[in-house]
Amino acid sequence: MVEVVDALVIGAGPAGLMAAEMLGAEGRRVVVLEAKPSVARKFLMAGKSGLNITKDEEMSAFVAAYGAGVEPLVPALRDFGPVEVMGWAEDLGVPLFVGSSGRVFPKVMKASPLLRSWLRRLDGYGVEIRVRHRWAGWDGDDVLVDGPEGRVVLRAGVTVLACGGASWARLGSDGSWAEYVGDVAPFQPANMGFLVDWSEHMAKHFGEPVKDVALIAGDQVERGEFVVSARGVEGGGIYAVSRAVREGADLRVDLLPHLSVDEVRKRLARGKAKDSLANRLRKTLSMPAVKVALVQEFARPLPDDLAPVLKGLPLALAGPRPLDEAISVAGGLRFSALDGNLMLRERPGVFACGEMLDWEALTGGYLLTACLASGRWAGLAAARY
Repeated sequence: MVEVVDALVIGAGPAGLMAAEMLGAEGRRVVVLEAKPSVARKFLMAGKSGLNITKDEEMSAFVAAYGAGVEPLVPALRDFGPVEVMGWAEDLGVPLFVGSSGRVFPKVMKASPLLRSWLRRLDGYGVEIRVRHRWAGWDGDDVLVDGPEGRVVLRAGVTVLACGGASWARLGSDGSWAEYVGDVAPFQPANMGFLVDWSEHMAKHFGEPVKDVALIAGDQVERGEFVVSARGVEGGGIYAVSRAVREGADLRVDLLPHLSVDEVRKRLARGKAKDSLANRLRKTLSMPAVKVALVQEFARPLPDDLAPVLKGLPLALAGPRPLDEAISVAGGLRFSALDGNLMLRERPGVFACGEMLDWEALTGGYLLTACLASGRWAGLAAARY
């Protein structure tokens, strides 16, 4: 038996739910398939530490944050950027606030209230969500699905693929869809930490933040902080330079970004020769113990002129954290396989959106906004089609 539906959405993350909303609002009969037992698991996980839905900044700066190679995504971002995302969330009854960095959060700092309101809206449009239904490829133009009661076949007027990336497989983004579509760029971790083979002396600093530093990767310099973990280094500052490091740049840390090299030299010269390195750095430069430990870990044998090292301490990395531990992914379905409406050139009537596309962005609201914007763009295009 073949079940016929107006519109099929595969994947119930933010991109898929937004595509379903657009189709439902146009009066289409929409069926959403989700492989997991519940929807939007990665969305809810992100919201546990405060759901950063977008970043309130001027559009040209916002678009520039996505870097080169994502020009096909720009129309969707301009059509549904930070202002529109904030309006959409507030229309769902979720009050927002803008942090000092421009990052936008729900006042309740959770994802679940927004998701509940969103699902009520979709239910009002008649959208049907089927969990535990995993896409199993194609049979000609028909969609094969493995459900709780076995294999089923769906024939849809339009299909929107919103299958996610390839990180956090336990939440649903396992990249298994790649075998069913062509022209997929290899997956790589993005917004990830890096492994470090620490000496045993660093163990007492595991979990400590390293604050007020500048991360230097090639020509890129980012002010911020990071965390020393048992397996390496992670956190916002590291994520900001992770793409450059992944692509081959060495990582250095300016431990004293508010001071020049000459000023560091002057202050070090005031120290007493009999002082240990730790005491000297603490007394003359007010360096906390974790920064001192990093110097002892990576700068030995210590040079006579220590100032340049403190202004650019090289970190010896042992590679990125595994793909499944990355916040997001690079790679995915190439834009060359899609037209301007995000429709697959080789499969008319099939659209794609969200993190399964070949783009990457920093954390800070950019990831979620692009998922919502591309889902909206693909959903509207599918409704028109």
